[in-house]
Amino acid sequence: MQPKYLYIHTIGCQMNVYDSEQMAMALAPLGYVPALSAGDADLVIVNTCSVRSKAEQKAFSLLGRLAEAKRRRPDLMVAVGGCVAQQEGGRILKRAPHVDLIFGTRSIYRLAELVRRVESGRRPIVDLEMGDRPVELTGGEETADGRSVSRFVTIMRGCDNFCAYCVVPHVRGPETSRSPEAILSEIETRVAAGASEVVLLGQNVNSYGAKEGLCTFPQLLERVNAVPGLARLRFTTSHPKDLTDDLIHAFARLEKLCPHIHLPVQSGSNHVLERMNRRYSREHYLDKVAKLRDSCPGIAITSDMIVGFPGETPADFEATLDLVREVHFDGLFAFTYSDRPNAPSSLFSEKVSPRERSERLQALLELQDGITLARNRALEGSVQEVLIEGFSKRQASGSRPQQGQPQWTGRSPGNKVVNFGCRAGSEAGRLIHAGYRVSIRIEKGLAHSLWGVLEESQTVAGRPRQEVGHAA
Repeated sequence: MQPKYLYIHTIGCQMNVYDSEQMAMALAPLGYVPALSAGDADLVIVNTCSVRSKAEQKAFSLLGRLAEAKRRRPDLMVAVGGCVAQQEGGRILKRAPHVDLIFGTRSIYRLAELVRRVESGRRPIVDLEMGDRPVELTGGEETADGRSVSRFVTIMRGCDNFCAYCVVPHVRGPETSRSPEAILSEIETRVAAGASEVVLLGQNVNSYGAKEGLCTFPQLLERVNAVPGLARLRFTTSHPKDLTDDLIHAFARLEKLCPHIHLPVQSGSNHVLERMNRRYSREHYLDKVAKLRDSCPGIAITSDMIVGFPGETPADFEATLDLVREVHFDGLFAFTYSDRPNAPSSLFSEKVSPRERSERLQALLELQDGITLARNRALEGSVQEVLIEGFSKRQASGSRPQQGQPQWTGRSPGNKVVNFGCRAGSEAGRLIHAGYRVSIRIEKGLAHSLWGVLEESQTVAGRPRQEVGHAA
C-alpha cells in the first residue's frame, strides 16, 4: 500500500493529545503515516478546543492558513475535529469553505470510514453524532508520539457537572467510563512498548465508574498500580466535590502513585463558587487540601483559577488571593473569564470589564509566581528521583553548558520539571537514557523548574525508551 501522509495539529488539553493519537491509530489501516509538517501531508486534521476563546481563535487562524495550501494543492484534504467541530458543525464551512470533513468529539471511531468517503467523493462531510453509549477505543499501539516515556490513557469521556462557565458537557457529551479491563489492557501495551509512566485522563476522574456500576476510581488505581513494569502513575483532573477520603489515602498506600494532584478550585469566594455551580465551598476545598497534606506530606498541589467571572467583586477577588496565600500551590493555571457558547454564564449580567479582568489576572500571577519560586527554592539540597524524558531544550538547541557535558530534562514525582547535568569530567551522562529514573541533587530552584546534578554513587533505575545517545 502506497503510504499517505497525515499531520494532526493538536490544540488544547491533554485529552486532545490522547484523541490525536487515536485519530492516527484509526487512519493507520488506510495507509496514513505521520508527516513532519502540514506542508508534507496529504491529510491535515485540526484537533480543536473550545474551552477558552483563545484556543478557538487559534483553530480558525490555522484553518485560514490552510486555505492557501489548499489553493496550491487542491488534492490536500483538510479536516476539523474536536470541541469546536462539535460546537460549530457545518457553520465552520461558512468561515472555511475549503474544509473537507468536520467530525465531532465522539466520531473518532468512525474516522476511517469518513475519510474513505471524502477520498471517494471529495464533498464536505459533517458528522457530529454523539450516541448515548460508551464507545470503546482500541488503544494500545505506538503512534507518532510513540517515543514518549509518559503516555496518556483516557479512562472516561464527557462530563455531567455543568459548571456555569464550561462548554465541555455540551461538546463532549455525558459522562461515560471505559471498562477497567480495557484500560488495563491499554496500559499494559503502553508499558510493553516502553512507557515508564501513564497519566489517566478524564474530565472528572473522581467519579469514574459510578454511573456504570464499575469499580471506584481508587480501586482502579490499585489495579493500575499492580501493572508489572510500570514505574509511575498520575491522573487528572479531580473535581473537589468528589474527592473522597479513600482517594486521598491512595497517595499514602500506592507506591507508584506520584505525590501530585491537580485540584481545580476556580475561585476563593463562596459567592463566585455558587454562581459557577461548583457545588463546594471554600471551606470544603481547604479541608480537602489539609487532608491531602496530612495523608501525604510534601504532596504537590496545582490548581486552575478563573478571574473576572460575572459578578466577581473586588472583595471576591481578594478572597481568591487570600486562598492562594493560604494553600501555597506549587503551580497555578489562571485565566481571565470569557463567554463561551451554550455556557449559562454567557447570559449572566454584571460582566467584569476586560481591563479589570486583565489587572486581576496579573496580580494573581505575580502572587503565585512568588509562591512557586519559594516552593522550588525550598527543594534546594534535596535529592529527587527524576524520570528522564530526553535532552533539555537548552541542550537540544545546540547550547553546550557545563564544559560540554550533556544536559537532560525530566520530572520529579511532584511533577516539577528538572533540568540536570553531570559533574565536570564525569562519564555518567554517557550511561543514561530517556526512560531511566535517576537521583538528582537539586542545586537551584527557579521560577518554573529545578536545576540539579546527577548523583554519582547511585543505581540507575529503569530501562531506556529510546537510544538518545550523547550530543555531538
